[in-house]
Amino acid sequence: MRERRARRERLRAREFDAFVAGAGGRLLHAATLLTAEPPGAAPEAERLLVLALARTRADWARLRGEDPYHHARRELAARYALSLRRHRRSRGGLLGALPPRERLVLVLRLFEGVGEEQTAAALGLPVERVRLLLERGTATLLSRPPAGDAPARPRARRARRARAGRPGAVPGTEGAV
Repeated sequence: MRERRARRERLRAREFDAFVAGAGGRLLHAATLLTAEPPGAAPEAERLLVLALARTRADWARLRGEDPYHHARRELAARYALSLRRHRRSRGGLLGALPPRERLVLVLRLFEGVGEEQTAAALGLPVERVRLLLERGTATLLSRPPAGDAPARPRARRARRARAGRPGAVPGTEGAV
C-alpha cells in the first residue's frame, strides 16, 4: 500500500515538474506584467509565481481533469489581487502607469485571453465592472505615446552629430546635451 502511494506521489511530482517546465515561462511573464517590473529583475513577480505554483502543487491531486494552467493562472490572479496595495506605485513601463486592478483585468483579458465572465468570477466583480476596467485601461494605454517613439531633442541630436563630426552640428555645442 505504501509503495503504491509513493509511486503515485512520484508520478504526480513528475507531472507537476513537466507542467512547470512547460507553463512556467508564460506564467512568469504574466506575473511580470501584473507587477509591472522590468523583465530581467522581477523579484515580486517571481514571488507571486512561487506562491501560485505552491498552491497549485498542493491541489495537484484534486485537479482531476481541470486544466492545471487555468488553476495556476487563477491562483496567480488571486495572489496579486490580495496584494493590490503593494503594487500601487508605478514601476515604469507601459502597464506600470495603470492602477493595479486595471492592470490585472488587462493581463487576464488581453494577454491570457480569459473571457469576461471568467475574469469577473475570478475577481468577484460584476461583468460590467470588468468591461469598464478593460475600456479604461485600454484608453489609458492608447492615449500614451510609446516610450521609444519620443523624438530626440534637437539640441541633443546636434551635439551628438558634433561629437561624430557630422554636418548639421552647431559649433560650440560639443559637450552640451
